This record gives sequence, C-alpha cells and structure tokens, in this order.
Amino acid sequence: MKKFIGKSLKFITPKVILGVLIILFLVWLFCLPKPLFDDPTATVTESREGVMLGARIADDGQWRFPQMDSVPYRFEQAILYFEDEYFYEHPGFNPVSMSKALWQNLTTDTRRGGSTLTQQLIRLSRKNKKRSYAEKAIELFQATRLEAGYSKKEILALYASHAPFGGNVVGLETASWRYFGIPSEELSWGQAASLAVLPNAPALIFPGRNEVILKEKRDRLLLKLFQNEIIDQTTYELAIAEKLPGKPVSLPEIAPHLTEQIRRSHRGQRIQTTLDVDLQRKLNRIASEHHFILKQNEIQNLAILVLDVDTREVLAYVGNAPTSEEHNNYVDIIDKPRSTGSILKPLLFTAMLNSGELLPNTLVADVPTVVNGYNPENFDKKYNGAVPASVALSRSLNVPAVRMLQSHGLQRFYNSLQDVGIKSLTHPADYYGLSLILGGAESSLWEVTNAYAAMASTLNEHNRSSSEYRPNEFAKATYIREVETDYGKRQATPPVFNAGAIYHTLNALQHVNRPDGEENWSFFSNAQPIAWKTGTSFGFKDAWAVGVTSKYAIGVWAGNADGEGRPGLTGIQAAAPVLFDVLDVLPVAEWFAVPFDELTETEVCVKSGHLAGVFCEEVATDWIPKNGIKTEACSYHQQIFLNQSESMQVNSSCYELATMKQRSWFSLPPVMEYYYAPLHPEYNPLPPFASDCLRDGELKMEFIFPKKNETILLPKNFDESVNDVVFKIAHRSPETAVFWYLDSEFIGSTQTFHELSLAPKPGNYLLKAVDSEGNEVSRRVEISRASL
Repeated sequence: MKKFIGKSLKFITPKVILGVLIILFLVWLFCLPKPLFDDPTATVTESREGVMLGARIADDGQWRFPQMDSVPYRFEQAILYFEDEYFYEHPGFNPVSMSKALWQNLTTDTRRGGSTLTQQLIRLSRKNKKRSYAEKAIELFQATRLEAGYSKKEILALYASHAPFGGNVVGLETASWRYFGIPSEELSWGQAASLAVLPNAPALIFPGRNEVILKEKRDRLLLKLFQNEIIDQTTYELAIAEKLPGKPVSLPEIAPHLTEQIRRSHRGQRIQTTLDVDLQRKLNRIASEHHFILKQNEIQNLAILVLDVDTREVLAYVGNAPTSEEHNNYVDIIDKPRSTGSILKPLLFTAMLNSGELLPNTLVADVPTVVNGYNPENFDKKYNGAVPASVALSRSLNVPAVRMLQSHGLQRFYNSLQDVGIKSLTHPADYYGLSLILGGAESSLWEVTNAYAAMASTLNEHNRSSSEYRPNEFAKATYIREVETDYGKRQATPPVFNAGAIYHTLNALQHVNRPDGEENWSFFSNAQPIAWKTGTSFGFKDAWAVGVTSKYAIGVWAGNADGEGRPGLTGIQAAAPVLFDVLDVLPVAEWFAVPFDELTETEVCVKSGHLAGVFCEEVATDWIPKNGIKTEACSYHQQIFLNQSESMQVNSSCYELATMKQRSWFSLPPVMEYYYAPLHPEYNPLPPFASDCLRDGELKMEFIFPKKNETILLPKNFDESVNDVVFKIAHRSPETAVFWYLDSEFIGSTQTFHELSLAPKPGNYLLKAVDSEGNEVSRRVEISRASL
C-alpha cells in the first residue's frame, strides 16, 4: 500500500497540479449557461411616457415580465435586509452564514439555509433542483463565477426579475402589477416589504390562507428596516397599517388590440410604443360613448386611429369598440381591408391637379353616364348638370368622380394609389374598373389614414424646407418608439403629388359639410380647421371619416366586422361625429401655409373655373398648381350676336352688321344645361336663332336616355306585363316640336317635355329625333327582355 501511494505521489508533479488548476479554471470560467435564463417572457406594451398599456402572458402560462434593468430602492432595501444583508460585501457566498447553517443542519433536526441572493439566483436558473450537498457545491461554484462576470446591481436585477411571487407570478415587476396594480417604482414601504418576503415562501400569498404568517414576516422586516434607520418611525407605523396583497388584480388594457398586435410581432418583449396614454384614454371613452349610440342601430364595431402628421407616429389606437365577444370584439379593424366607399376621391382630385388636367374650380359634368354598361349614380339619385370640381369633391358626388377617373386613366390612378401606400389592391386595375373610386376596392384604416397624413406632411415639409420634398414621405406609420422612419435625403421633385396640388385638395376638403351640431363651426374663434372626407360602402356596410390638420391625422371606421349592412350606416352619420369628438380633444393647430413655390398666379374664369378665355366676362386672379397652366381656356363662354331687342341670335345672313349687338355668353352643352338651369335661376340659356338665319354646327339637342352604348332591359311586372321604355332628350328650345322615329318608323312627337313612352320588342334599333327646324340626333340602341 505504501509502495502504491508512493508511486502515485510521483505523478503529482507541479505540471499536473497546474494542469488541474487550469482545467478547473476553464470549467469555472464557462460554467454558467448563456443565457442564464431562457424562460419565455410575457409581452408588455408601454406608452411613450412609460405607462403600461397592456400585457400578454408568456407562452408557458406564467406571468413573467421581461427582465428589469434596475431594482427600486425600497424593494432593494427590503430584500437585502430580509435575505442578504452583506450582499454588497461577499463574493457570492457568505462563509459565516454557511457555517452556521451547516452546524445547525448537522446538530439539529431543523434545516437552515445560508444561501446568498447570488446563490438563490443560481438555484432559480437551475430550476430549483433537489437540494443536496453536491448541488450546493455547484451553486457555490457558479455563484462565484456570476459575481466575477456581473455587477451587484445586475445580479440583483436578475434575481428580482426571476424570483417566484406565488402562483404563476414571476418577477418583481409582474408581482407589483398583479398584486397592487402599480409599477414597482411606485411601491410603498409596506408593499415592498410584503413582496420581499414572498420569494422565500411564495405560498403565503394565497388569499384567505397564511395571512397571519405573511403579516408577521412583513412586520418583522419593517421593524428591522426601522431599527437600521432605513425608514423613520412615521413611515414604519404607516407601513405596518397597510393591507396585505390579496387576489391578483387585472392588468391594464388601455390599448388591447395594439398589445395583441405587438404580441404577434414582438413576442416576449417589453415594447415602448409611441402612444400618448392620456389621448388613448380619451379615445377609449369616446369609442365607448359612440358605441353605445351606434349599437342602438345594431352597429357593433368601431375603430379610431390618430397619427402625428410629421413623424407618422401612432398617438392613439382603438382597434375596436368595447363590444361583446359575440360581435367580434377581439377583431382589430384598423389593419383589416374594407370597402373604401368615397374615401379615395381626394387622391384622384390631387392626382389630376398635380398633372395639370384640372383646376380646383373647373366645372365638371354631373349628368347621367354609362361607361361600358357601368351606370354610376349620386347618393341622392339627382344630377347637377355642371359643378365645380372642388364642390364635387366636398359634396362627394359619384358621377363626376367616375367621369374624372375615366378621363385621368384607371391604370394611372391605380399606380398612384400604390405609390401612396394603398397596398391592399391585390388585383390588376381592370379587375376593379371605374368602381374603384366609389368603393369597388378595399383598403384598411391604417393605409388610408397614413396616406392622408403623408399628403399633409408633404405640404408641411415643402413649406418648412427650401421648397424640397422627402422621397420616402409615404412610408408606413410606426407605433414603436425606438423605430425612426428614414424619409430619405431631401430632393426637388415630389414623391407622388406636389405641394400645390395637395394644398388645393385640403382646402376643398375643409369645406365638407360637418355633421349635425357642427354647422356653425367656423363662427367660433377656437374652431379647429380640418380637411376631412367621409365614405360609405355599397350596401351600407362600411362608414368612414378621415381628416387631417397640420399636426394630426384622424381615421375612423364604423360598421359590423361580419359585413352586415345597416340603414344609417353612412360616413356622415356614423363615423363623422366620432371624428369631430376626437378633434375636440386634440390641441388646436394652425392651417397649412400656402406653398407659393408650387403655385402660379394667373387669371381664371369665375363662372367656369377654367383658365380665362378671351370671352370670359368675369375674371379673377388666383394661385393655381403650376401644371394647371397646361389646361384649356374656358370653352363655355362664347361670343354671340343678337338682334336689337337681344331676344334672338342673328348673323350676317339675316341681319345687318351695323345693327347687331355683340355679347359674351356663358352656355353649357344641352344635357348639362338641362340639369344645371333649374338649380341656377341666374343661368340664361342661349337665345334661339332667328328663323331666317343660317347657322353652322350648333348642337341643339342631345339624348338623355338612352345613353351611348347602353343596353335597355324590358322588365316584367308581377302580372307579366312589360314596362314601357321612356326615351328622353334635352333641347335648347323646349317649346320646339320634336318628331321621333324607330328604324325610320314614326313613333310620336313631343313638345316642351321631350319624353316619349314606348314598349318596343327586343332587338337592335336606330332611334332618331328630328325637331321642326330640321335638327336631328340619332343613337343605336339594343333592347332585350329581362325576367323579374
């Protein structure tokens, strides 16, 4: 045996000892797992001020918030005096405490722990493995390594973040919210002491059980803090009088739909959002109040979005009204595509101003229209004949919008929508057709509100800079505080629309009729100026209201998430009142500055809104978008010659030149005039020509019905009889007799009211109308029978 021991000792050389020490050092150096904790954490969202907006439980069913950066002073003092008074002095273990604990464990039947907070943290990271001396040695080994690699503050923050606090509550911040409904930095001394004793015995927290023990532990800790002069006597007396934590309280749900969205995109993280918590609470109240009103008409869902125009940060996010689960309260409406109704019309108006196809007040036709079988109608089923483009926009007239889109080009406008961020258009332009401008396509409140905000920001940036633009102006909005949008280096060319076109569009939208109770808004000195637009989808399924000030963009949607339509579900009735209540709680912003560098001063015809022509009788100087100078001069004013009494038009073929009177006359085409004249008493139709005068190329009459390329259906009544078809024309001189022919067969005559009722058989015909003066119009028509 002695020989064996002797031989063995020969191998224990200094090199072997050094090798063993190196190996032990390497094991010690790499003994800690990375990361120390890999447990899933809850998703927590905060406002820009740091106030919790909501949270979602971790994937393992534990309420475990992401790791804390630091530990509040009160809890730090409480946990140190309860668990580890010498925390800041020891190297990870306390030899005195360990010796006392070992001696007590060997000499008595009771068990005493001598672990430091660092050792307890290691035990937590090792999932509280069964206690043994071997396990204790591993904890000691890793605790020293932890102390070598982390600061005391970091170790304390790790412990506070992963300590158990009863049930499925893990971590100080989680416990503070679950038991007291406040962040940990707001804990009182009594609350901090109550939480400090829990990791040592988390089962004490169950309501109705062990409350006496919990209170004794807490009060002893408070007494210790008092005796060590951490707290004064008054604080001590107030602290021991505080109530113990009881049943867990609900976590805040200030922005539940945004919290859920962040859970999907940033699972397990603590995210500081851009939301203004005070504004969010105000919008929650507004949504609740309006939902109460809307649900009386079985309108169950509502969404509100507010953006900062310049930064494109989300300031408030109400994804849905506080409705019941039965009515899809969990659905976040803001990012869901819905039929746009008329909400895209301002973008078309801007596009046409931008390209120089239109001036702000150019008269546009509002007459019965059929394009390839598509027959748009205004909301009130009426026609205005001719209306200024800005008025057509502010009144949201459908027929002028369709005609403008046809003139501008469907594909061209479709491309512009893509450029401004309307990405929900997943089909080609032809799939949507001209109905695109009336809600034939879908977009989300997120996309539309962002597009309006970007237009306002384009105007702001142009005025703020040296008349320059940001190329990425139409970038997506953001709700995460640390994400900064890159708008690109400033340039001379606009990203999509120039500032002049946008300015005139926003001016037009400022004159949209406000909802009931807001008619006299402009008379109040504190009235908030806003450019806004409503939209209503076909079948009354979606109600929109979107508006911008120079500082804020507001988007509102109301309807039913399941697509059920309701009478009264219109933009002006359901969504606009919400928009103006939101506007009332926002700070007042000044109106947009005039972008003179993108405008040109020129003379405009007051009556037609076109560039002034040589015959325009009333001309005004106006600032128009630069490209507007390309538009045609006024064609509605013409020079005519009248007899001495000014009752008849004449020319040299029937009247002496010396006695003719020369006049400038505002005259619309017959169909436009037919609808325009009754609404404008000041309008004077052209006087008729003297009967003995020769005239060239004058258009005396036009068909109102049938429209060009229109197929006429002959529907049956319930008694199987076929309804008559009513043909109609507009004539400059209504008193003139008109004779009607169908394939050269005379079918009747009309006078004053040129409408002829007929029940023709199905087939293709040539319809002709000839007046008593020999003027005629004709149109090919196709008539087919339709079943009821």
